[in-house]
Amino acid sequence: MSGAPIVRRGEYAARGDYHRAPDPDWDYYPTYLAKLAAVRRWLDPLPPQTRVLDAGCGEGVLVEEYASRLAIEGLDANYSSTRVRSGSLTALPYADESFDRALCLDVLEHLTFEDQREALRQLHRVLAPHGELLVSVPNLAHLQSRVHFLVAGRLIRTASEQKHPGDRPADEYIRLAGQTGFELIARQGIFPTIPVLTRFIRRHPRTLHPLHTLLTRLLPVPGWCFLNLLAFRKR
Repeated sequence: MSGAPIVRRGEYAARGDYHRAPDPDWDYYPTYLAKLAAVRRWLDPLPPQTRVLDAGCGEGVLVEEYASRLAIEGLDANYSSTRVRSGSLTALPYADESFDRALCLDVLEHLTFEDQREALRQLHRVLAPHGELLVSVPNLAHLQSRVHFLVAGRLIRTASEQKHPGDRPADEYIRLAGQTGFELIARQGIFPTIPVLTRFIRRHPRTLHPLHTLLTRLLPVPGWCFLNLLAFRKR
């Protein structure tokens, strides 16, 4: 894809390359930064030239960051460039066992329930034996959402049904991954949504970033957290 022009579709056509320099007033800003830090801790120890697929990589921020050390490739349905290949997670354009590791970050919730299963099957197919997959997913059943359900009878969706048609509790993603040939080897929570204390963070993400960071360090209970990082190994 040397010299390939940048093609933006969907949200990237509307918002541009917003992951490159995220707006501190973006309501997801503190969670995004915490997620990137955790992903870097997963990538940094990998041996040089480890084959890595970033599936649903958007602008390819991590692909560009690690291209000099890892054999990393990016794929996205709504973005293509010199380092990012256009393609679907439900039909990955790679041969079986092409990669040692794979990332799928903030992607599955954008797919329908049926497509989530196929995407995980495809990721399983392109991973080498005992290869590992790191997934980040919003948790529909985070603590504040559970309290809201108790009081109001409905969970707090992480985005609209149109944007996140596949929103579900994190435990359901784990069960689905198990059904498609993966075993969970690690789980990390980011941003425990303690009712009353944290309900304003998404309204004031810039000023409350330190509180977000502190809570993530003190109370990283995955079931309470807004975002879950799930590490799987191919069985």
